[in-house]
Amino acid sequence: MTPSALLAALPVQLTSFVGRQAELAAVHALLDDARLVTLTGAGGVGKTRLAAQAASTRAGRHPDGVWWVELAAAGDDAQVAELVAEALGVLVEPVRGAVRSLLPQLRDRDALICLDNCEHVIEGAAKLAAALLRSCPGISVLTTSREPLAVPGEAVWRVPPLAADEALRLFVERGRLARERFDLDGAGEAAARVMCSRLDGIPLAIELAAAWVRTLTPQQIEHGLDDRFGLLVRSPRGVAARQQTLAASIAWSHDLLDEPDRTVFRRLAVFPSGFDLEAARAVCAQDDVLGGIARLVDKSLVVAETRDDASRYVLLETVRAYAAERLRDAGETGPTRDRHLEHFLGFVTGGPEPAGLDAWRSRVEGEYDNLRAALDWGLAAADPDRGRRLAAGLAWLWHLRPHGHEGIAYLRRAIGRAPGDRTPLQARLLAGLALVVDTASPLDLEYDVAQQALELATEVGDEGLRGQCLALSAVGRFYTDFDGAWDLAERAIRSAELAGDELFRHAPLALQGMIRTLQDRHDEARPLLEEALGGLGHRGIEASTLAYLSESELACGRPAEARRLAEQALERAEPLGDYLRVGMARCALATAYAASGSVDTAFEVMRPLLPLAEDAGAVVFVPGMTLVLARLQAASDDLEGALRRYGRDLRRVEDAEPTYLTARLRAAYGEALRCTGRYADARRELDHAEAAARGLGMPRVLADVLSTRARLDDDLDLHHEALALRVDHGLRLSWVDSLDAIATLLPARAAVRALAASTAARVAMGHPRGVVEQGAYDALVARLGQELGAAFATEWTAGMQMSADEAVAYVRRSRGARGRPDAGWASLTPTELSVVRLAAGGLNNPQIGARLFMSRSTVKTHLSHAYTKLGVANRTELAALATTDPASGAQE
Repeated sequence: MTPSALLAALPVQLTSFVGRQAELAAVHALLDDARLVTLTGAGGVGKTRLAAQAASTRAGRHPDGVWWVELAAAGDDAQVAELVAEALGVLVEPVRGAVRSLLPQLRDRDALICLDNCEHVIEGAAKLAAALLRSCPGISVLTTSREPLAVPGEAVWRVPPLAADEALRLFVERGRLARERFDLDGAGEAAARVMCSRLDGIPLAIELAAAWVRTLTPQQIEHGLDDRFGLLVRSPRGVAARQQTLAASIAWSHDLLDEPDRTVFRRLAVFPSGFDLEAARAVCAQDDVLGGIARLVDKSLVVAETRDDASRYVLLETVRAYAAERLRDAGETGPTRDRHLEHFLGFVTGGPEPAGLDAWRSRVEGEYDNLRAALDWGLAAADPDRGRRLAAGLAWLWHLRPHGHEGIAYLRRAIGRAPGDRTPLQARLLAGLALVVDTASPLDLEYDVAQQALELATEVGDEGLRGQCLALSAVGRFYTDFDGAWDLAERAIRSAELAGDELFRHAPLALQGMIRTLQDRHDEARPLLEEALGGLGHRGIEASTLAYLSESELACGRPAEARRLAEQALERAEPLGDYLRVGMARCALATAYAASGSVDTAFEVMRPLLPLAEDAGAVVFVPGMTLVLARLQAASDDLEGALRRYGRDLRRVEDAEPTYLTARLRAAYGEALRCTGRYADARRELDHAEAAARGLGMPRVLADVLSTRARLDDDLDLHHEALALRVDHGLRLSWVDSLDAIATLLPARAAVRALAASTAARVAMGHPRGVVEQGAYDALVARLGQELGAAFATEWTAGMQMSADEAVAYVRRSRGARGRPDAGWASLTPTELSVVRLAAGGLNNPQIGARLFMSRSTVKTHLSHAYTKLGVANRTELAALATTDPASGAQE
């Protein structure tokens, strides 16, 4: 990271840092010796500012950055790790949660993580810090807290008050912010010194006092504070002296406010973090809220910040705690929190427009602390209706961002507050749960939840919600049942059209394009995917759609275009920060790089996913991640590592229903087992893969299975069956693999031409052989060169001049009879025999093609060859011959 990037994670300081040089040196010395340093001390003593200053001067020591995490708004201990993950941009694996997601991803990083205001979530902070110390040797932690974390290895340092001269300097510098030409004469300096001493050198108390120099002299400030301190004799026993000092300082500033400003001040306590003017007006319900906030800013009771040309305000945690006490004393907590809930319910009501999802997500996420506080209040109320409506309104945010696991908990809680409810609100909550589950939970939940939501949406007559539920149901079926998913997507499109919902009209189109991609019907897939892209406006689905377009282009032999599309997919996905969409895009990009011969680059693309992929206990759902990583290992000649990865992933699902993912995985696993000589295990995996590929209709996977079987048995017929599938479905990237494999079983001259043609096609596509394949190729070429001598160059030149289509036609002509007779049943190839049996059974050409994954024209060609070999002229004669001649095997 650049120095500016390292510092970008730290809070921006609006005022100068005064003194504290000895303290800074002490903190640095502690951080040099200990990996966990906690700055303790009373509220307002300057823990946060000292930690921020120390962190800013250590940025260059940590290549992976210095990261600041504000915990003041954390509602419970569990949120500590979530806030850290969010600050660091770490992808959270939904099922296992933030802590167990963080550790593997930070294990190899060198960074300093600063946790500010730990005292109210001390258990969560301690748990995370201890885990980081144990598991991440390059991570150091600097915390601020009113009490130590009590973690082994913690170095605790109590922040002292300012020395007398530094305290006076701070008073003068902050006074000049209130009155530009402020200075002290002899009497003023004497009063200021007494006041700073009376305030125990606590920076926040001194700054609050200095804010009044515009209207009061130092002598008046000192006298007013002296009066306020007299009240401390009635403070509860056991309250630390410095806490009493700060309380008196805040109370003195509060007492000087007009009553309307006091009202605004205490009501602002319901905001757990920042707020804007609109929210403040809604919550405070007073005239002249802007003027009141401006006066509170002048008195340093509220901090004003400007972000992206917009003003936001925040109360420091100590000040907010005091304001909350005044709110309770006034009996206004309930009504004020009700207004807070009402405002933020209106903030999300209506949800995002499809074209504005990004802007909506950014706007709503900026208020997430407030939304969480409003949710907790609303769902705990005797009448939870507003809380339930707010939960329903936030479903899109949880779907679009890595808060999904928290969203699932909130939505279930909202549903559970009225379990027998059959209203549109309950339907929205169920549909929202299905939407969040789509990206944040195991795939087997999605279909069931979506079906519950669909039933209720149908009952209440909400056509738009029906379309959404049908689309989510289709996604749930997609992994195991392409036909069922296609039909659900069709129904979703019809419902969305009736409701005028453009997003859920285009999202099912994208799913249909994905289905056609997996079925290798690429001429049908691409138009569907491209049409979907034109109307989605949904960053996550756009990323997935682009990833599938990349897969389609790659399968059809266009690696450069596949890489371009995958880069677009990653660009769209990365702002979402979730494993599913980012992971899919990275898998597509890595696959495209690997196909182009850039295996090292492909590994770099996958690096952000590696920590959780290496964690044996992780339950990360990124479609295809294991397949991509294992293939990269195999391509790097690490077959044993690839086998371990395949085996570990398949053991998790060995009792589950086959999916398109496991079909692909088992086919690749079978090939890796073959390469290591474990032939029986390879055949077992290939059997599973073939059954799944045929059941789902996946020609590419079936061709891979047939190719591996052919290599196991040196079976030229199976190689040709694999080639036929690849040719029929336009799978040009893998034509060349078939040409290389078939060449090993051809006569020498034909083998040279096939290898040369394959090489020429690879160069044209930008698809070189992998490390393992190149070794076998080099050995075969060397043997053929010795065998043919001068004739080798002639055949090689002829092969290099062939197009890929000409090369396929050539190896098919070179196939020969393989010892078969010229006529009769025994002369048929295995593929021809399969076609004849289905034709004799009454299937027409399209039905045969669907069964055997070949085009109608290919079926017609096989039948024509069979007619000639069997001496028949049409289907009728073929059927008659098949039923009378036992050699046909037609009755098997």
